[in-house]
Amino acid sequence: MSNPYKSRFWRKNWDPYLSDLDPKEFETTYPETVRRVFEKFPNNMALAYQGIEISFSKLDRYSSQFANMLIENGFNKGDVVGINLANIPEYVYSVLGTLKAGCIVSGVSPLLSDVQMHYQLDDLGKGGKNVALVTLDAIFEHRLTKIADKLPQLKVVVATSVIGSFSKEDQAKIKAVQDIPSGEVSSLEGKIVYNFQDDVLKNFSTELPKVDISPNDIGWIQYTGGTTGPPKGAMLSHRNCVSNIKGIISWLQWEEGKGILLSGFPIFHVAGLTVCEGALFNGMSQILIANPRDALHICNEMKKYKPTMLVNVPSLYQILINFRKFKRLDHSSLRMCISAAAPFPKESQEALENIVGKGKLLELYGMTELSPVATMNPSLGKKKLGTVGLPFLNVDLRIVDPETNEIVPLGVPGEICVNGPLVMQGYYNKPEETAKAIDKDGYMHTGDVGIMDEDGYIRIVDRTKDMIIVGGYKVFSAKVEDTLVNHPAIGMVALIGLPNPDRPGSEIVKAFVQINPDFEFDGNKEALKEDIIKFSKDNLAPYEVPKLVEFSEELPLTVVGKIDKKILRSG
Repeated sequence: MSNPYKSRFWRKNWDPYLSDLDPKEFETTYPETVRRVFEKFPNNMALAYQGIEISFSKLDRYSSQFANMLIENGFNKGDVVGINLANIPEYVYSVLGTLKAGCIVSGVSPLLSDVQMHYQLDDLGKGGKNVALVTLDAIFEHRLTKIADKLPQLKVVVATSVIGSFSKEDQAKIKAVQDIPSGEVSSLEGKIVYNFQDDVLKNFSTELPKVDISPNDIGWIQYTGGTTGPPKGAMLSHRNCVSNIKGIISWLQWEEGKGILLSGFPIFHVAGLTVCEGALFNGMSQILIANPRDALHICNEMKKYKPTMLVNVPSLYQILINFRKFKRLDHSSLRMCISAAAPFPKESQEALENIVGKGKLLELYGMTELSPVATMNPSLGKKKLGTVGLPFLNVDLRIVDPETNEIVPLGVPGEICVNGPLVMQGYYNKPEETAKAIDKDGYMHTGDVGIMDEDGYIRIVDRTKDMIIVGGYKVFSAKVEDTLVNHPAIGMVALIGLPNPDRPGSEIVKAFVQINPDFEFDGNKEALKEDIIKFSKDNLAPYEVPKLVEFSEELPLTVVGKIDKKILRSG
């Protein structure tokens, strides 16, 4: 069949000021392009954290000290720094400092077990790379000490605390009223151990280091869990990330040196990293949120700073939607709410817009391997709620049958495949996995099932691995979940497939339901299950109707706030 995606017809629905960027704009590196911000806006606030405000000039100095610490300890271009922190100022100093030294950033989730942490740090050190780790004192004592002797390539460890940026006097006051996680930092045999504040920010030069970095150099190895197998490190070049950040800034029409960002995404996740780096790139102030589930703290920061942009995963927006103080805030300065990383039920999107204002929610789609943004709803033009928008600047996109690889017509579900300057360089140390993910034409096979409409807008309906097969029919869980949340009792819902013992090769649809806190009923859960199944039969195809409904006080979430179906399946 002919290829309906070849002409990139969706460009006619881009905002009128947009066109593909000239590839010459990507022939640079992140440190080189961000330099102008430090020169133009030295006194502007770069970061706000729990009452502390840090200017761009301080951020520049501190990150140069971090870079010079790496260089003085024998780190060369291509060596790696794992950053194992919550969203605190030291995370941002470490990212910028690592890149200034020509080294590679790798986010290491603070929620990893010592075994998972060992896997990532060991993998990063393969091929003779030196590895440094920036970590929290609590993780140092309780996890790192168990694995450090098994990591010969780990040369330098820098420890801090979630309140490390405060003066010693203020730290004592905070500890008197709050239970702050902490731990003892001790010496480690064969490794250099520093304290971030007392050593790095006191003993190293603030001069900008001179390191020759090229657009082709890898700047980031971000690990992606995926649905099967051990995590894989996606290698992103400076060209990859600069192209994506410049595209985001053009698409959203950010004005240089203006705006305030508040993001609940952890910076160890590629989405949090990109909004953090994008804000810095544009000279925008950002409010760091160490605990994204602390809705009260987020509301207090919003009241104080009046952010122009909010970025979250859907489950965190749903926490805010149900939080009384969020509803009462003045949202007039908020221009945009960006949602990413998981499907956002349409009913919840409407509830959010009823609070913050119509037309402010903008859904996008991306993945670590795509640096990360591949599609976005227009900033000014038509936003179709429930879609992830149109393919992005400089992006080629096609939708194919996941079994045959044949292109499917518009309106038919298939696997989203993406090409362009955003596609990663490959998985670190995993050439076979890279060959499976990126085809001979350079298209990244995302593993996500989507449908493109006649205007070019895409709706994500599932992960290829989350599709449920019922008697030969494909059940797209995101589509069914989107319908079920319209039932007044359902706050959040997740669908999985269980093997059907009576029909080998077929599955049973099971729904896990978190009851809406505002829903009033007599407590008869069996009657409520029957009502949900009746509602399903009235609104879904027979094969899509859940055969089993289980109520759950709280659905398990991944570290970034997506519903964790792996846990539901293993339960």
